[in-house]
Amino acid sequence: MTDAAAPSPHHAPAQLAGKRVLLTGGTGFLGGHLLPQLLATGAEVTCLARHGSDVSRLPAGVAVARGDCGTGEGLAEAMAGQEICIHMAALLFGLGWQDYLRANGRAAAQLARAAQDSPALRRFVLVSSLAAAGPAADPAKAPGSPGSPDIPCRPVSAYGWSKLLSEEILGRALGGRLVVLRPPIIYGSGDKGLLPVFKGVARGVAVSPGLFRSFPVSVIHADDAAQAILLACDPAARGTYYLDDGASHDMASFCRAMGKALGRERVHILHLPLPLMAVTAALASLAGAAIARLARLCGVGAPRRAPNWNFDKYREARAPGWLCDARRIRDELGFAPRMDLEAGMAEAVAGYRREGWL
Repeated sequence: MTDAAAPSPHHAPAQLAGKRVLLTGGTGFLGGHLLPQLLATGAEVTCLARHGSDVSRLPAGVAVARGDCGTGEGLAEAMAGQEICIHMAALLFGLGWQDYLRANGRAAAQLARAAQDSPALRRFVLVSSLAAAGPAADPAKAPGSPGSPDIPCRPVSAYGWSKLLSEEILGRALGGRLVVLRPPIIYGSGDKGLLPVFKGVARGVAVSPGLFRSFPVSVIHADDAAQAILLACDPAARGTYYLDDGASHDMASFCRAMGKALGRERVHILHLPLPLMAVTAALASLAGAAIARLARLCGVGAPRRAPNWNFDKYREARAPGWLCDARRIRDELGFAPRMDLEAGMAEAVAGYRREGWL
């Protein structure tokens, strides 16, 4: 993608100028896309980071507060005087229900307690997940669509349940100060979660769950997800918003767009039977659990990351599809995604190559 073809930058919301903003997850993938946009608004940004976390790549002008969302250490001090808190930190890959609930649910409880004790806080933005709502394969019945605003949440994975629990904990503590974003697949430079998929596509092979079916998905580029986060800080934002890039996709078209960005003329899509995927996911989970237990027995601590493919992710893969509708955030807050799939994939691949990951 040439510079001339690059999407124009998002407009920086003026209402954030001078606001004190606390950010969790700022050292991660999405943080790398959000922080430049957040700083461009003129906000005074503090990133909450655990002791030992690498903060060397944070942009100039970002303050660092050391603390731990899981234990609550340092949260009261970090939250003091902050006007907005954006919570993005989350466990995406775990070995079981306990991992997700311990990491995501406990963090929400600790942050809720700190936020309740911070009178200056006016807005709390939680970056949740479409997994909290559950799957939908029919655009007319997708969670959040105007025609079906009262569809109850039906998570199918432990990750999804942990994100819904986080929403409930924070909602009860903060009431109208909480705004929730439920993004679908987020992709872009710096994302290690989808890196194995990109590597497979680079070899000309990709997987779509299930025989004789498509796997419809909504997606959004990280730059556009960052724009939505800024809009959710607006005093006019209320309740829960879904995000997408405004187009319809399935896993095959998503991976073919990857292939195009990687220079692959053809990508072979393997439609794997769900029983086979279940077996591979179970084996990966068992292997991950065995490695974690062995590491603890040897006194070296558990691995920092569970396998990307595990049985909890299989629970999501066996669903009929993951679609949502972003019309509400477009209509109410002026959300306007700039990255179509071709431009977004070009940005992601360029970033991976800069890092030497591809």
